[in-house]
Amino acid sequence: MPQPFDASFAKVPERIDPADMLFLDTETTGLAGGTGTRAFMIGVARWHGARFVLSQLTITALAGEAAMLEQLRAWITPATVLGTYNGKSYDAPLLNTRFRLERMSSPLQGLRHIDLLHPVRRRWRAHWPNCKLATTERQLLGVVREDDLPGSQAPAAWLRFLRAGDPTDLYRVLKHNAQDLRSLAGVLSHMVALDQTASGFTPCGGALGHLSDN
Repeated sequence: MPQPFDASFAKVPERIDPADMLFLDTETTGLAGGTGTRAFMIGVARWHGARFVLSQLTITALAGEAAMLEQLRAWITPATVLGTYNGKSYDAPLLNTRFRLERMSSPLQGLRHIDLLHPVRRRWRAHWPNCKLATTERQLLGVVREDDLPGSQAPAAWLRFLRAGDPTDLYRVLKHNAQDLRSLAGVLSHMVALDQTASGFTPCGGALGHLSDN
């Protein structure tokens, strides 16, 4: 299990137990938000001992949204710390809306939330062309995605699956979502290491330890 870390760099002035982290990323039918936009895929990841475990939910019929949200709620406790990239402005409000429309209480309300976009922007916005996750993972982690389906094509891939049963591009969306989750953990580890180096503290085994998934 990675070591507890100080999350003050993300304006969460607490020591965080990595076992409480839940990385969250959604794939949606649009970027506008509002009641007309839904998350058709929710990916989460967390550390279980030495393992980094990914779980993904996909709506395979329009009536399945409530079941997907119920499963997400089952993964969250009051101690959960969300880890996202732009999740405070997009993923969390969108999911809160979907919970409300399904007349379900949202488990996201009141959770501690590390939105990595904001510390990345504070540190590198003057040096990089932008602070999109694809740029951040390339600059900090050396991740270069191959055969990645652009996010703008994800809604069409899902609709093609619903209407014609063709999962080809939906598998690519799953792959994209899984890499987003791995990158969230990697960026967090990088930011923690930078913060600890600046404070003169380096724990044995590095900041958050080796990242692998199962």
